[in-house]
Amino acid sequence: MKRTNEKYAEQFPTFQILNEEGEVVNEEKMPKLSDDELKDLMTRMVYTRILDQRSIALNRQGRLGFYAPTAGQEASQLGSHFALEKDDYLLPGYRDVPQLIWHGLPLYKAFLWSRGHFVGGQMPEGVHAMVPQIIIGAQYVQTAGVALGMKKRGEKRVAVTYTGDGGTSQGDFYEGMNFAGAFDAPAIFIAQNNRFAISTPVEKQTKAETLAQKAVAAGIEGIQVDGMDVLAVYVATKEARERAINGEGPTLIETLTYRYGPHTMAGDDPTRYRTKDLDSEWEQKDPLVRFRKFLEDKGVWSEEEENEVIERAKEEIKAAIKEADGIPKQKVTELIGNMYETLPQNLQEQMEEYKAKESK
Repeated sequence: MKRTNEKYAEQFPTFQILNEEGEVVNEEKMPKLSDDELKDLMTRMVYTRILDQRSIALNRQGRLGFYAPTAGQEASQLGSHFALEKDDYLLPGYRDVPQLIWHGLPLYKAFLWSRGHFVGGQMPEGVHAMVPQIIIGAQYVQTAGVALGMKKRGEKRVAVTYTGDGGTSQGDFYEGMNFAGAFDAPAIFIAQNNRFAISTPVEKQTKAETLAQKAVAAGIEGIQVDGMDVLAVYVATKEARERAINGEGPTLIETLTYRYGPHTMAGDDPTRYRTKDLDSEWEQKDPLVRFRKFLEDKGVWSEEEENEVIERAKEEIKAAIKEADGIPKQKVTELIGNMYETLPQNLQEQMEEYKAKESK
């Protein structure tokens, strides 16, 4: 079995285009992106890093609820999203709010979702996405269903979902891929391997040498990508999308990445299960630093441009949290009413009870 595992690992080498110094090491696979598109991608990454910093601060101030930090995973998240079309359907996990925002969810609604407010889950017209899934791995099964629906309607678009390495230990992960594979549904399954799930090292989650090789059992395409290399993630996702809309079935993409912060802001302490040496090693692979070096060498990015993005992000975040603060607080009666079209007897009684309380 050890030899078998090693054999599979050899079939899933890490796909990379930019090395840690921002140098092109795979010219053949360089995407044909214009300078403006490259700058747009960098803008999104810088903006998202600032959003993460401000969201952590807002959480500590008690102005946000649930929050899962994203710093370190920008290339994995935004490189993959950049390869999608507006009509593609997004099924994110709870760390994937940045993709939702760039897909069209207003920033103030993202803040309301963090607070558990129902308005945060109301997608604007034309934004094809579900709210972030809290149940780990459940979005993989949902994605299989959404993708099959697209195929049956003859639509040329894909359903895309994300989970972490911890999500690949869930039954839903296998069930979703197996179902989508059996029907050649146009789905892209992205497993963001940040090595520790909540606190369990990936080596203790699976005996497999890679997560990408788990695609073999489902009979679908699989690829392992350097998740700190935004161009490699973009290309892998773009190619997966083309296969999907051409009727060639789903793809599992494993992105090797790292979250610099805790699993969530709900009390996790990563120093209990990660070493300083490992943190330092992955800080040298920072996706923003790598891509910045590449763009500066091309002469299409500058410190001045980056500072402009940072200031714009701060202003827009400030305005968005103010807008979120202006939305009336959610009522218990709204919670009950939003959950049921026809209330069962026990909730009818509770509804009347809370109506009376809220009218005072």
